[in-house]
Order: sequence, then structure tokens, then C-alpha cells
Amino acid sequence: MASQSSIQFIDAALFFPTTFPLSYTDPDQKWLIRSHLVSLLQNFPFFRPSMGAFIHNDGTTANLLNATGDLQVSRSTPPVPLTIWLHENYPHAAPIVLVSTNSMYPIQRDNPFVDPSGATTSPYLQSWFHPKSNLFDLVHNLVKIFSHNHPLFHNSNLSTLSHPSLVSKMEAMDRLSCTLHYDLMAFRAQSDEEIESSSALQSEMTKRVDITRNMIVGLEHEKSKLKRRVKELTEQGDVLMNWLRVHSRKCDDEGEDGFECVDEASKAVLDCLAKDMALEDLMYALDKAIEQGVVPFGAYIRQVRVLAREQFSHRAMLQKLKGS
Repeated sequence: MASQSSIQFIDAALFFPTTFPLSYTDPDQKWLIRSHLVSLLQNFPFFRPSMGAFIHNDGTTANLLNATGDLQVSRSTPPVPLTIWLHENYPHAAPIVLVSTNSMYPIQRDNPFVDPSGATTSPYLQSWFHPKSNLFDLVHNLVKIFSHNHPLFHNSNLSTLSHPSLVSKMEAMDRLSCTLHYDLMAFRAQSDEEIESSSALQSEMTKRVDITRNMIVGLEHEKSKLKRRVKELTEQGDVLMNWLRVHSRKCDDEGEDGFECVDEASKAVLDCLAKDMALEDLMYALDKAIEQGVVPFGAYIRQVRVLAREQFSHRAMLQKLKGS
């Protein structure tokens, strides 16, 4: 039962404000607030009325009544420290329910009814409608949902559910809301993982696209260089063919040279080159002969020495002719 001091406090705050006028202005609203608070305190005497300044999410401040107490939902779980603020438009606006974050037990992560700041919501609050809704039924609903999904982290955080055929419509809505919440959290976690994986894949693909683009640019540049080189070689080939058509002389059946030396020095250079290449071919033939065993090794060595000395003399002469 509500204590006489609590009722006197509510009456004084609502009807005889002194230094802290509340934001409730309608007399009928004040009587409804008194009736609901008294009913709450009679059924849940551990709540204590108080008043204070409440700051809304939009930054506005209102002087409101509240009821504070530790809600015991079961013997095996710790009590839930609650503060229920009565909105300035109560009972047409739902009350604001907060779980204290100063408890020795931290708030459960991903709880379907309480967020990390302690703000509490439930299907009952979301479907709040005057005159059907009231504080007593609200707290009774909180006891049920917190017994299934305790907002505080503790070792014995167990959920005991009765058979679906025995639950009320509101409890069924609470369970459905809870199930949807956990399904949504699982879907969100899976989506975040897929998004992260897709982002990594996109980053890798972007990197590969850049590498491929650079390769294509390099190949296009190389292709352009090769085209220019082919064009240059084609032009040089045309020049050479034209020169041969103009300057070559007719060759007899014995195969005379297709080039004519312009002076004695050029003829000497060509002669040295021919002898050098002939000696090189001869030494190559000797190498093949020694490999096949046709020529004795001693004869091979003697002949190679003779040919090497002769080749050296021709190459020395060639260097002398080029230097002159």
C-alpha cells in the first residue's frame, strides 16, 4: 500500500507547487496523474515519487514527476533500477522509462527492450493509448518482459517461458517483438559481414582494374612503338631495295659479287672480312670433326693454332684498315 507521505508528496507537487512548479497545467490531467501514481504505489510500494527537470531529446526541459524503484522480476535475478518519468502530456503521451546505468550490473548488449543508455521500450509503450493504458499495467508488463529478457548482465540470466497457449495477447506481442529483434540483430550481423566482405572484394577488384589498366596502357604504348619501328624498317628496306636495283650489277653464272668496291681500301677490308669468316667456318668444321672422331686430337690442335694465327693477322689488318 502507498505510504501516506508519498501521497502527500504527490498532492503537494501537483496542487500546491511552491519553488518547483511542474509542467502539468490541466486540472483534469493532474487528477489522472495522481490516480495513476497512487495506484502504482499501492501495487508496487517499493517505488518512491519524486520530481525533477527532464531534458528531452530535442533539448527542451520540463519539470516532471517520476517514480523510482528497484523492480524485482524474479528471485534468481538482480532487481532492475527503474525511473518512470510522467511526460508533460501524460496520460495522452506514454511515460518515459529508464533503466539506471549506475547499477553494479551492466546493461545487456542487444537487449530487445533496453538500449545501452537505459532507454526502455516495449510493445505496451509503443501502443500506449489513453484511457486503456496506465502505470500499473505498464510495470506489470515490464515484470513479464524482464523475466524473459533481463536487461542487466548477470550469471543466472535464464529465460523461463510458459506454453504459448497460456500467454496473453500482450505477452505474445512481447515475445514476437523479442524474436523479431534477435532475428533482426542476426540479419544485421550477417549483412555487416557480407558488406565487409563485399567491400574487401571491391577494393581488390579496384586494385586489379588499376593494374590491368596500367598493363593495357603499357601494351598500347609498346604497340605504338612497334608500329613505328615496323614503319621505319619498312622504309629502310625500301631504300635498300631501291639502292640494290640501281647499284647492283649483273652476276654471271659463276656468281660474281653483287657489290662493287669503290676503292682499294674498301676492297682490302672486304677481303679481310671474307678471309676471317672463312677461317671461322674452317675452325667450326674442325670442331665438328674432332667431336665425330674423324681428325686426331694432335692434328686438330696443330691445325687450330695455325688457323688462329692466320685469323689474328687478318683481324689485326682489318682494325688497321678501319683506323686509317
